[in-house]
Amino acid sequence: MDVSSQKLNSFLMFKLPSAWLCGVRVKEIDETHCITTVTHRWINQNPFNSLYFAVQAMAAELSTGALVMTAIQASNKRISMLVAQNNSKFTKKATGKISFICNDAHLVITAIEETIKTGEGQTFWMRSRGVNENGDEVSVFEFEWTIKLK
Repeated sequence: MDVSSQKLNSFLMFKLPSAWLCGVRVKEIDETHCITTVTHRWINQNPFNSLYFAVQAMAAELSTGALVMTAIQASNKRISMLVAQNNSKFTKKATGKISFICNDAHLVITAIEETIKTGEGQTFWMRSRGVNENGDEVSVFEFEWTIKLK
Protein backbone atom coordinates (compact mmCIF):
# COMPACT_ATOMS: atom_id res chain seq x y z
CA MET A 1 0.00 0.00 0.00
CA ASP A 2 1.34 3.40 -0.94
CA VAL A 3 1.10 5.97 1.82
CA SER A 4 -0.77 9.13 0.93
CA SER A 5 -2.32 12.05 2.77
CA GLN A 6 -5.79 10.68 2.08
CA LYS A 7 -4.96 7.20 3.43
CA LEU A 8 -3.31 8.65 6.53
CA ASN A 9 -6.32 10.88 7.19
CA SER A 10 -8.63 7.85 6.92
CA PHE A 11 -6.29 6.02 9.33
CA LEU A 12 -6.68 8.95 11.74
CA MET A 13 -10.45 8.76 11.67
CA PHE A 14 -10.47 5.07 12.64
CA LYS A 15 -7.32 4.66 14.77
CA LEU A 16 -6.80 8.13 16.32
CA PRO A 17 -10.31 9.59 16.48
CA SER A 18 -9.45 12.27 19.04
CA ALA A 19 -6.88 13.76 16.66
CA TRP A 20 -9.30 13.52 13.75
CA LEU A 21 -12.14 15.16 15.72
CA CYS A 22 -9.82 18.00 16.73
CA GLY A 23 -9.06 18.66 13.06
CA VAL A 24 -5.55 17.24 12.73
CA ARG A 25 -4.88 16.31 9.10
CA VAL A 26 -1.93 15.21 6.96
CA LYS A 27 -1.52 17.80 4.23
CA GLU A 28 1.56 16.46 2.46
CA ILE A 29 3.93 13.52 2.77
CA ASP A 30 6.78 12.19 0.66
CA GLU A 31 10.10 10.40 1.17
CA THR A 32 11.74 13.47 2.76
CA HIS A 33 9.13 15.34 4.79
CA CYS A 34 5.63 15.45 6.21
CA ILE A 35 3.34 18.41 6.85
CA THR A 36 0.30 18.18 9.10
CA THR A 37 -2.20 20.94 9.80
CA VAL A 38 -4.76 21.87 12.41
CA THR A 39 -6.97 24.94 12.56
CA HIS A 40 -7.82 26.63 15.85
CA ARG A 41 -11.53 26.05 16.55
CA TRP A 42 -13.84 25.81 19.53
CA ILE A 43 -13.29 22.05 19.95
CA ASN A 44 -9.50 22.33 20.21
CA GLN A 45 -9.05 25.60 22.09
CA ASN A 46 -7.65 26.33 25.52
CA PRO A 47 -9.06 28.91 27.98
CA PHE A 48 -6.76 31.55 26.45
CA ASN A 49 -8.45 31.36 23.04
CA SER A 50 -5.64 29.59 21.24
CA LEU A 51 -4.85 26.04 20.17
CA TYR A 52 -4.57 23.66 23.13
CA PHE A 53 -1.02 22.35 23.60
CA ALA A 54 -2.11 18.70 23.43
CA VAL A 55 -3.70 19.24 20.02
CA GLN A 56 -0.46 20.82 18.82
CA ALA A 57 1.38 17.78 20.18
CA MET A 58 -0.93 15.40 18.28
CA ALA A 59 -0.33 17.24 15.00
CA ALA A 60 3.42 17.47 15.60
CA GLU A 61 3.72 13.80 16.56
CA LEU A 62 1.78 12.78 13.47
CA SER A 63 4.19 14.71 11.24
CA THR A 64 7.04 12.60 12.63
CA GLY A 65 5.15 9.33 13.12
CA ALA A 66 3.80 9.27 9.58
CA LEU A 67 7.38 9.33 8.31
CA VAL A 68 8.31 6.48 10.65
CA MET A 69 5.29 4.41 9.51
CA THR A 70 6.10 5.09 5.85
CA ALA A 71 9.74 4.06 6.22
CA ILE A 72 8.81 0.90 8.13
CA GLN A 73 6.34 -0.06 5.43
CA ALA A 74 8.95 0.54 2.72
CA SER A 75 11.41 -1.74 4.55
CA ASN A 76 9.05 -4.73 4.23
CA LYS A 77 10.10 -5.79 7.74
CA ARG A 78 8.04 -6.20 10.90
CA ILE A 79 9.26 -3.30 13.03
CA SER A 80 7.62 -1.83 16.12
CA MET A 81 7.67 1.90 16.84
CA LEU A 82 7.07 3.89 20.01
CA VAL A 83 7.64 7.41 21.32
CA ALA A 84 9.96 7.24 24.34
CA GLN A 85 10.24 10.96 25.16
CA ASN A 86 9.23 14.34 23.88
CA ASN A 87 10.16 17.98 24.40
CA SER A 88 8.22 21.04 23.40
CA LYS A 89 8.69 24.79 23.25
CA PHE A 90 5.91 27.32 22.68
CA THR A 91 6.95 30.68 21.26
CA LYS A 92 3.75 32.38 20.14
CA LYS A 93 -0.02 32.08 20.59
CA ALA A 94 -1.32 29.46 18.13
CA THR A 95 -4.38 30.79 16.33
CA GLY A 96 -5.65 30.23 12.81
CA LYS A 97 -4.26 27.38 10.73
CA ILE A 98 -1.05 25.87 12.10
CA SER A 99 1.22 23.66 9.99
CA PHE A 100 3.67 21.21 11.54
CA ILE A 101 6.64 20.43 9.34
CA CYS A 102 9.06 17.54 9.82
CA ASN A 103 12.02 17.17 7.46
CA ASP A 104 13.76 14.32 9.31
CA ALA A 105 12.86 11.30 7.17
CA HIS A 106 16.57 10.58 6.64
CA LEU A 107 16.95 9.86 10.37
CA VAL A 108 14.27 7.17 10.22
CA ILE A 109 15.77 5.50 7.18
CA THR A 110 19.20 5.36 8.82
CA ALA A 111 17.76 3.90 12.04
CA ILE A 112 15.76 1.26 10.17
CA GLU A 113 18.79 0.22 8.14
CA GLU A 114 20.80 -0.11 11.37
CA THR A 115 18.15 -2.11 13.22
CA ILE A 116 17.80 -4.50 10.26
CA LYS A 117 21.59 -4.87 10.00
CA THR A 118 22.27 -5.39 13.73
CA GLY A 119 18.96 -6.73 15.00
CA GLU A 120 19.17 -4.22 17.84
CA GLY A 121 16.62 -1.54 18.65
CA GLN A 122 17.41 2.04 17.69
CA THR A 123 16.42 5.42 19.08
CA PHE A 124 16.43 8.73 17.26
CA TRP A 125 15.03 12.23 17.74
CA MET A 126 12.78 13.91 15.18
CA ARG A 127 11.80 17.59 15.16
CA SER A 128 8.53 19.15 14.06
CA ARG A 129 8.17 22.90 13.73
CA GLY A 130 4.75 24.54 14.06
CA VAL A 131 4.15 27.69 12.03
CA ASN A 132 1.11 29.89 11.56
CA GLU A 133 -0.28 31.22 8.28
CA ASN A 134 2.20 34.11 8.34
CA GLY A 135 5.13 31.70 8.64
CA ASP A 136 5.78 32.67 12.27
CA GLU A 137 6.95 29.83 14.50
CA VAL A 138 4.45 29.06 17.27
CA SER A 139 5.96 25.86 18.68
CA VAL A 140 8.68 23.27 18.26
CA PHE A 141 8.30 19.62 19.25
CA GLU A 142 10.97 16.95 19.46
CA PHE A 143 10.08 13.26 19.73
CA GLU A 144 12.43 10.43 20.61
CA TRP A 145 11.28 7.42 18.62
CA THR A 146 12.33 3.87 19.36
CA ILE A 147 12.16 1.10 16.78
CA LYS A 148 13.01 -2.60 16.91
CA LEU A 149 12.48 -5.72 14.87
CA LYS A 150 9.54 -7.83 15.97
